[in-house]
Amino acid sequence: MSQPSNKPLLTPQYCFNEIVLRDFLRLSRGIIDDSIIQNLNALVTSAREGFDPSSTAERQIQPTRRRPIDTEACQGFKDNVLFQSWQTRSDVLNYCAGVALDPTDPDLLLREAESAKDRERVVDERLDPYSGRFYPRETRTESLANLVRNERMVEGIIRARTWSLVTERCGDGGLRWEEALNRWRDSQRSK
Repeated sequence: MSQPSNKPLLTPQYCFNEIVLRDFLRLSRGIIDDSIIQNLNALVTSAREGFDPSSTAERQIQPTRRRPIDTEACQGFKDNVLFQSWQTRSDVLNYCAGVALDPTDPDLLLREAESAKDRERVVDERLDPYSGRFYPRETRTESLANLVRNERMVEGIIRARTWSLVTERCGDGGLRWEEALNRWRDSQRSK
């Protein structure tokens, strides 16, 4: 069974390094969510029944019925691996969203200086029609805010898919993933 992602050391530099941030999210999703079927299959203890040689006597055209997973094993997986990993990713995205809101971005001063310089520039558009256009650069905080927004949308899609597979195999009384995660968070706070 997979282990939940370790929470990285959170600093503003961690968030502004978009490659590292994306890699963390990609690896965490790959370990838990992308391989959810394998993780759930690992919870099934088929060795209890032993090998049945007749199971290979003829070709199985219809998929065999999936074995139910022990409810305790499912709950343990959700509590100790799945929700833990989701919470770690949420914590990272929330921290980086806070960093993106910080008004003391050093790039902001550079951008304002470039903007003032470009406004003063005199250009003969007959010689170069494109030189009159000004394309302001996106600040680091704006870029980070866009990245966090996109990753939160991706996270929602991935969690919905993962949760549908978990409820299909484990059953969970019709809870949505948001409700299940919030219940788990509440139980963690009361510990």
